[in-house]
Amino acid sequence: MSFNLNDALKNRIVIILAILSAILFFSTLSSCGSAMRQKASRDKEMASRLALEERMSKFSQDRSALEEKAKAKEKEAEELKPALETANKALAGERLINQSLKEELDKVVNLKEALENDLKKAKEEIKKLKK
Repeated sequence: MSFNLNDALKNRIVIILAILSAILFFSTLSSCGSAMRQKASRDKEMASRLALEERMSKFSQDRSALEEKAKAKEKEAEELKPALETANKALAGERLINQSLKEELDKVVNLKEALENDLKKAKEEIKKLKK
């Protein structure tokens, strides 16, 4: 009976160890699956971070290029300012000349009208004298 008791105890120990082995095996499988999911998630996050970094780098380069173009345009505008001011002064002078010429033309038109009126009056007087 001691032999059977010993065998029964050994069988129980083997069963317990088999159950523990199965639990540990499934636990290991679960852990490996979880690790694979975490690795995939981490890889995906790294890929998205790299893509964002590349975009940020590109935007930074584009921004630098645009800033350089803006500075060049500002410099060009500064160089053209004196020419614009000179042109504006010349335009103001031309406007004054045009205004002066318009006033002279108005005076000449008024004199012409006065002369025409005087001529009409003279013609009428000549007609009266002839009658």
